[in-house]
Amino acid sequence: MTPTRQEAWELVEEWVQSDSLRKHLLGVETGMVAYAQRWGEDEQLYAVTGLLHDLDYERYPDLATGHPRKALELFEQRGYPQELIDAVAGHATFLGVPRETKLAKTLYAVDELSGFISACALVRPTGIEGMTPKSVKKKLKQPSFAAGVNRDEVRDGAEELGVDFDEHVALLIGAMEYRADELGLAPTAA
Repeated sequence: MTPTRQEAWELVEEWVQSDSLRKHLLGVETGMVAYAQRWGEDEQLYAVTGLLHDLDYERYPDLATGHPRKALELFEQRGYPQELIDAVAGHATFLGVPRETKLAKTLYAVDELSGFISACALVRPTGIEGMTPKSVKKKLKQPSFAAGVNRDEVRDGAEELGVDFDEHVALLIGAMEYRADELGLAPTAA
């Protein structure tokens, strides 16, 4: 059974202490909901998948034995939809789980890029306000900027999803700009 948004957020509050990781989860949720709305998909399923995809990252950061395995075990114990479980498994490329559903492909496409967009917004005086796909693509070409973001996954995600890269970036910027205050991406006071 799909958890409610409230149930998912309560899990985040229990498992995730880091403000930056919480904001990342909210950013991914935002992008997921934007795509669910665009395609007429289940907004609650998309939202909670985005919120929960890195649930265990802080507690179990070791990718060889931990994240996302501990979260996947929890989701199975709670009887969460297999589609959600497969999407969370699929976003971790090192697990080798194929991304076969639109939900799984969306999570993969939104995850790294939403984090990168946040990083771009944080170095701009205007935050995410007025950000363009062009400025994001320019930053993607600078390997030293947000070096932890996998550029191949950013590009592959849009390709797997079958969306134009500029449109993909624009959709996420628009969705995240709408929640800029909550995501910590609003313009900084002069």
